[in-house]
Amino acid sequence: MNMFPRKKEKPKEEQQPQAAKQAEQETAKQEQPVEEPQKQVEELRKQIEELRKEKDDIFAKLQRVAADYDNYQKRSARQMEDGISYEKDKTIKALLPALDDFERVLAHTDNAEAVVKGISIVYEHLKGILRALGLEQIESAGEKFDPAHHQAITQTSVAGKEDGLIMEELQKGYKLNGRVIRASRVVVNKVVAAETEQEPETKDTQ
Repeated sequence: MNMFPRKKEKPKEEQQPQAAKQAEQETAKQEQPVEEPQKQVEELRKQIEELRKEKDDIFAKLQRVAADYDNYQKRSARQMEDGISYEKDKTIKALLPALDDFERVLAHTDNAEAVVKGISIVYEHLKGILRALGLEQIESAGEKFDPAHHQAITQTSVAGKEDGLIMEELQKGYKLNGRVIRASRVVVNKVVAAETEQEPETKDTQ
């Protein structure tokens, strides 16, 4: 009789070394499906494609805007040239009657009185044409000096006259549609303060 009891044998699974179990676990992990990373890659590809399409759309819009702006600049330049040409035509046509009057006056230079009268008529006619175009003469003589409308060429001192009063107009000034295009050239009065000379008092020191 065997006095020592036999040891119970462990199951085969328990007898496998720990390293073998870990190897099996790693192999099982590697055999798991990789669908999740593939989905992420597909999503990223879709986003990249959408961004590329958006970039192309923006670039196309910028090209259209650049082309429209270039056309606008060319169109504005043409319109400006047409406007200037139209205004020139209108102004010259308005002045043609005055030119006709001058020709009629020059045709009668043998009569000095008729020439003077004709020139006066032409002058008034020309002023009327220019007034219709918006030209306005600046009032100067007898007015108070205004640097916005007058240019002082020289000064004079006239007793009894107000300081800054325009005494003489050397060249007429004009405004076009309310804007000064040429200031009047004038002579302005300047009041000089009278200097009273006082004799120094002398004291008799004797």
